[in-house]
Amino acid sequence: MKKNHTMRDMTEGSIPGHMMRFTVPLLLSNVFQQLYNAADTVIVGRYLGKEALAAVGSAGAVMNILFFLIFGISMGASVIIAQYYGARRIALVKKEMGTACTAGMLFTVFIIILSFSSADWVQRTIKTPDEILPQAVQYLRIIIGGLIFTFIYNMLSSAMRALGDANAPVIFLILSSGLNIILDLIFIRSFGMGTSGAAWATVISQAAAAILCVIHIRRKVPALRLAGQDFTVDPRLLRQTIRFSGVYAVQQCVLYSGVLLVQGTVNSLGIDAMAAYNAGTKIDNFFLMPGDSLAAALSTFAAQNTGAGNTKRIKAGLGYTIGIGLGFCGILALLLLLTAPRMMGLFLDSSDSAVILLGTSYLRMMAVLYPLTALCNSFQGFFRGIGNMKVTLIATLLQIPIRVVLSAILVHRFALNAVPVAAGIGWIAMILYEFYEYNRYRKSISSGNPADKTAERSLA
Repeated sequence: MKKNHTMRDMTEGSIPGHMMRFTVPLLLSNVFQQLYNAADTVIVGRYLGKEALAAVGSAGAVMNILFFLIFGISMGASVIIAQYYGARRIALVKKEMGTACTAGMLFTVFIIILSFSSADWVQRTIKTPDEILPQAVQYLRIIIGGLIFTFIYNMLSSAMRALGDANAPVIFLILSSGLNIILDLIFIRSFGMGTSGAAWATVISQAAAAILCVIHIRRKVPALRLAGQDFTVDPRLLRQTIRFSGVYAVQQCVLYSGVLLVQGTVNSLGIDAMAAYNAGTKIDNFFLMPGDSLAAALSTFAAQNTGAGNTKRIKAGLGYTIGIGLGFCGILALLLLLTAPRMMGLFLDSSDSAVILLGTSYLRMMAVLYPLTALCNSFQGFFRGIGNMKVTLIATLLQIPIRVVLSAILVHRFALNAVPVAAGIGWIAMILYEFYEYNRYRKSISSGNPADKTAERSLA
């Protein structure tokens, strides 16, 4: 296989070296991905007030489901692409790329039509207060209209990462995030477009990132370069893609449906709690990104080595990821415990002291639970990379009902702090199940009789 200097072959060389060099651009990518939402949140909160901030937060709970439903396609396809790349089967890399892009575009158009027409109903279902309902619906519908660009960017960037190129996607995301902030300020502060201005800024910036990915692949990544005749659907590859993507999409939909239900619980506490929760979750997402990035790096590492048949290397990668993740989470938890009020102050005016106090309490309780996320994310990345999506789905199906039910039960006693308490209990249940499944995997490998044949079938 001809080497491309922009790609990274993880089947050879230093494991921690690969993990860290791949994690850093992924971390930057996650940081700037969060800037899309965080910039909207900060600017909306500062210039439009807590009502607009609550409206964007309520719409964001729905947006996450749509984003990850679409992202499921690119994530599932990227695992297959990475496995074929690790197995040195480049012709199948391109064929999988064509199948995933064609099927994914059609699916995205369907999602746009369905979700645009139901936006008002969904916002009413999650108990969005009437005084902010029009803003939330308008913001959501504009974002929905731009989902085609979301799919293109995520599909192309995921495919590049599957081949070991994490640098180009993050560069494009940095550029588009900067554009997003500039457009937010222009549309909201200068043009007075309100929350719809923030939505249009996000859509335009996402389109710019997608266009940059297309140009880069055309020039630099021949393995992913598609001509007109390549946009066809190979039935066998489509079945593999649906098997991987479908499980991931269901997992993410379950996860963010749970987030949506928790949002409904928070909404019942009023606008102050909604605004505190919206700002708090944005901060929380930033602090959890190192663990998410390590898990994504492990997925690519494990997928390439699955293609190469190197199980010892995969297990070693998991060990490094858990150790590094726990170290990151410990440092970040301490930092958030010390700076939570200042973090909340970035999103809200000092006059909203009650909202800042609510958000500070929420963040400090979440910080204590951060080490649990290092374990959860590492196991999720491991099982995703080896192609065992069933474990990742069951773990989520176990965790989410616990979080939703306990949040609803405890909210009357602990108010907003019920959310982190429920999350912690859910994460513990998830870790126990994933550790059990990992032990089964390890024993099956040691006996020479792998319990899971998913990866073997996908490479057949």
